[in-house]
Amino acid sequence: FIPAAIIGLATHSYIKAHLFNPIFVAVALIIGGFIILLVERFAPAPRIHHVEDMNWKDALKVGVAQCFALIPGTSRSGSTIMGGMMFGLSRTTATEFSFFLAIPTMLAATLFDLLKHLHTLHPEDLYMMAIGFVAAFISGLAFVSMLLHYISKHTFKGFAYYRIVFGALVLWYFWPAA
Repeated sequence: FIPAAIIGLATHSYIKAHLFNPIFVAVALIIGGFIILLVERFAPAPRIHHVEDMNWKDALKVGVAQCFALIPGTSRSGSTIMGGMMFGLSRTTATEFSFFLAIPTMLAATLFDLLKHLHTLHPEDLYMMAIGFVAAFISGLAFVSMLLHYISKHTFKGFAYYRIVFGALVLWYFWPAA
């Protein structure tokens, strides 16, 4: 969380101004898909099979991998899971830790945006945001459970192919006419 928070605060304005466009996002989707395929093929044999067996260095490495998610079109969970697998975490351990890591990361990002837009919020907005937060949290827990079950038997290659195809479609759609 800490590496992404530091780099995110330092680069937030630049990223918003220069990298949030469909062409860039499409290319990032495609590159991310190929990275998933490479990690699935070349990741070292897992040495850590439970989150409880991770030390602070393992957590820091995954936190640094999370910094890639600051790039639009790059998945936060994808960058942390693939980073975790490259650093020796099993597929399920990397996925589980990725979702633990999401809690402070998403909370900090939400608070940052709230503080930035505090002057435009009304009290009733906070009530609706709280309902949305609770609904997202509950659905997230259900999704994590299903995903952990799925990846205990499958690889992430399907996600990689999806990213490549979707990125290519977005690139085709938004490519400037020559």
